[in-house]
Amino acid sequence: MVVANLSYKRAQPINNFASRTNDETDKAEAHKPARASYRVAGLFAGVGGIEWGLHKAGHSTSLLCEIDPAAVAVLKARFPKVPVHLDIGDLPNLGAAEVLTAGFPCQDLSQAGQTKGMSGKKSSLVAHVFALLEKQSVKWVVLENVPFMLQLNKGHALDFVTSSLENLGYKWAYRVINSRAFGLPQRRERVYFVASKEEDPRRVLFVGNEEPTTQQLNPKDQAFGFYWTEGTRGLGWATNAIPTLKSGSTLGIASPPAIWLPSGQIVQPDIRDAERFQGFPADWTLPAETVAKRGARWRLVGNAVTVNAAEWLGRRLANPTAPAVYPEVALRKGQSWPKAAFNVGEGRFSASLSAWPVAIQSELLSQFLKFPPKLLSERATAGFLSRFKASTLGKPVGFVDALENHLAQMRGVASLV
Repeated sequence: MVVANLSYKRAQPINNFASRTNDETDKAEAHKPARASYRVAGLFAGVGGIEWGLHKAGHSTSLLCEIDPAAVAVLKARFPKVPVHLDIGDLPNLGAAEVLTAGFPCQDLSQAGQTKGMSGKKSSLVAHVFALLEKQSVKWVVLENVPFMLQLNKGHALDFVTSSLENLGYKWAYRVINSRAFGLPQRRERVYFVASKEEDPRRVLFVGNEEPTTQQLNPKDQAFGFYWTEGTRGLGWATNAIPTLKSGSTLGIASPPAIWLPSGQIVQPDIRDAERFQGFPADWTLPAETVAKRGARWRLVGNAVTVNAAEWLGRRLANPTAPAVYPEVALRKGQSWPKAAFNVGEGRFSASLSAWPVAIQSELLSQFLKFPPKLLSERATAGFLSRFKASTLGKPVGFVDALENHLAQMRGVASLV
């Protein structure tokens, strides 16, 4: 393995659940004490992104449910006092929980997945969530998924979720939110649902209507993230950020994004920085290596919910306030789903809101990295460059030259081995 010859700040690994992250959100935003603290049941918990974020906001986790052995190893290490149930199909009830959270499986809903919608074997598991809610009401329901569900099969998946909530008597609101809003240099949009029988969920979710933050930088200071696995139809190009971390390729191989650094090097971030891009402490997923290969950690991180977004939601649940003022329009049957909508008992309406409830400035991408990245391999660079040069995609100034220089460097290194 060739490692970039760069100097990075070292992040301290965590040892247990009581450890705090060293993320930039804590420094950038002064949080008020929570007014309410709830017990949380985390279903399809993954590695606990939602639950860890809610914990940071003052809530406690009373139950976890997850079937993936690698993810379970992480949950047991990071939430040592919380029972972990393996199969949601066998889960009898939600115990003492007042909040149900579920980042239900998205493999059948994402553009990168099989796009089978709610008929897919994995995504249809969300029906178990509604079966549990039929047995036992909770004060709040928090769901998360990919934004592609808004358009897949003409929005059938989203209609299934919202109709199920309505049939159970829940008022609901959803909003597409970008992880960059919380000071993390990762462009990651996800749909967040909040529902309640007692409260207006808009008072939680529809607060803040910001615009993306902009940085006036010397071009020599800028880094750019992109998908090296693409290059024909898209790049996932992001300035001073990485594109969305993915769970891996269709072959199950870890595929971290690439970064064009100000130095001219083309690198891939270390898994510990990938965890930090999601708001976790470095080495949060390390316990997965007790039952799976190291590469499995990329899948776990790619599937995770961004901790900073969950923490913001947790503070909103603890202290709901009047929603922002925004245009709203009644939704017609058959109409495409907007990026924000609600039904609080008077019908379905769209809400004109941005994906930025807050706008916290993040560190420069090149400065965010704390662990030495890996140089993009000769094979990966050559394949991407060939696809990219043959495509009709726009060519950012200097990018092709940087790729060719990097490829020459990697071939030079290979020739010395």
